[in-house]
Amino acid sequence: MSPDYALALLQGLLQTTLMIAGPLLAAALAAGVFVGVIQTATQINEASLGYVVKVGATILALLLFGPVIAEKLVGYTRHSFESVATVVR
Repeated sequence: MSPDYALALLQGLLQTTLMIAGPLLAAALAAGVFVGVIQTATQINEASLGYVVKVGATILALLLFGPVIAEKLVGYTRHSFESVATVVR
């Protein structure tokens, strides 16, 4: 296995990781910022409120982006299993 091929595999891994985790993390981040602004404006400091909204936003993002995430994950897994012969040599 050449160093270029190893770097290509690593690049594919990182891109797939970002495409899988990115939408979920972005939804949780946006929900957290929104709840933080609302809590600051209303001076309601309830930790469970932020947690529930983040979980809800993550579940909603998973429902919306789930098929795309699954497709990317299956494609990367197939590619990984197909390239085992090349990596082992």
